[in-house]
Amino acid sequence: MTSCHVADDPIKKVAIFGGTHGNELTGVFLVKHWLENGTEIQRTGLEVKPFITNPRAVKKCTRYVDCDLNRVFDPENLGKKMSEDLPYEVRRAQEINHLFGPKDSEDSYDIIFDLHNTTSNMGCTLILEDSRNDFLIQMFHYIKMSLAPLPCYVYLTEHPSLKYATTRSIAKYAVGIEVGPQPQGVLRADILDQMRKMIKHALDFIHNFNEGKEFPPCAIEVYKIMEKVDYPRNKSGEIAAIIHPKLQQSQAPSPRKALSTKSRTQPAASDSPLAHELQLLLLH
Repeated sequence: MTSCHVADDPIKKVAIFGGTHGNELTGVFLVKHWLENGTEIQRTGLEVKPFITNPRAVKKCTRYVDCDLNRVFDPENLGKKMSEDLPYEVRRAQEINHLFGPKDSEDSYDIIFDLHNTTSNMGCTLILEDSRNDFLIQMFHYIKMSLAPLPCYVYLTEHPSLKYATTRSIAKYAVGIEVGPQPQGVLRADILDQMRKMIKHALDFIHNFNEGKEFPPCAIEVYKIMEKVDYPRNKSGEIAAIIHPKLQQSQAPSPRKALSTKSRTQPAASDSPLAHELQLLLLH
């Protein structure tokens, strides 16, 4: 697979989003903490802005108010005329696009980290939207190695029929961070600590990149969605099954196949491209 997304210039503007879903409290807690005292997320020469994306949903401790904020950052919604008749999250998306975009423009933020929780036992998971993005592959590898022996998974969301316009997609480099299991509307200290460390290592990587550090060739395992499988349902459309106790809170099954692609990455202030391998591990 040919590489086509290589970062040549230093990273200047980074945003950390919390509260895209108002009942996923780890990101909400961390962003509010960093708004009070952002010392730990500051790096020399880098603008880092923590931001609560859906304050009304956060106040109500609900996923969203009118519609899912993490699905409405498409050209149609972002291009609608601002009106009180629009769903709240669509209006909020336009405001966020104005502050951190415009999307697909040179003025947009370089990186957006979008912080999420899940009730699934995914552990520390990084979400990658483009398998050709060498810069993020190197970043994810750095985070994984820095967290070890704590496992960190990478979930690749490329799929022709399962696309949605995420909040983080405004940025040139979109990074989803998902940590679980954690019930909605609840904080867990261990989950919070893991997410906090993921952001620390990500910002350390960016700082090293901006300083011109060269990163060695790397390989990462990537879980890729194959299809959505719904619960069995009865004639009324109601769910007719629950997760078996032996599977409840279990880890994802081991990958069955491995495909590899080679591409190149180049840190700032370096003329020497580095080859690395991306392994796509497909679940059956």
